Amino acid sequence: MPIVVLFNKPYNVHSQFRKDHDQMMTLADYFDDKSLRVAGRLDKDSEGLLILTNSGMLNHFITTPSTHSQTKPWGKTYLVQVEHIPTYEQLHALRTGVTLKDGNTLPAHVLHLSDDNLPINVWQRHPPIRERKHIPTAWLMMTIFEGKNRQIRRMTAHVGLPCLRLIRLQIGDDKLCWHVGSLAVGQSRRIHVSHDELTQILLD
Repeated sequence: MPIVVLFNKPYNVHSQFRKDHDQMMTLADYFDDKSLRVAGRLDKDSEGLLILTNSGMLNHFITTPSTHSQTKPWGKTYLVQVEHIPTYEQLHALRTGVTLKDGNTLPAHVLHLSDDNLPINVWQRHPPIRERKHIPTAWLMMTIFEGKNRQIRRMTAHVGLPCLRLIRLQIGDDKLCWHVGSLAVGQSRRIHVSHDELTQILLD
């Protein structure tokens, strides 16, 4: 039976089980099941939805979408706090794709959200983000369809919007979408899905 676990990863927790030193916070501080593997890592400075599974098929589907036969890979949606108020030109560049050192990014879905229209109740981060007087901040919701290293942070920096906070909200498509939802920071939820159901969803 496939195991799928949704985890709201806290800030400063590494997306791995191995500890390089005693003070290092990893998934081993939250999970005992050694069969679980991370499907779509988050760097230690990022927060939000992390999927853990013992299904090699699901892991491969999420982490290497370009090798799969589906017409459109699953999107990964993030809530992104940036310095400055984005201009139309900056949002247009993110939406159409930017050129990074490792190539062009695919077009992304990007929305500029007001503070009172965020899709989740954003929790306090410890430590809090750096704040600079006289420099406003803004929230973006971005969906990308690839997984370049630290892609969101590099995209926003490229257009002049340094990333202050990055929270992954969801992974999926119209058929199946897993969302961080109401999970508190550090909490997890196990999803029950049969091998046949998972195969049908991924290969349909």
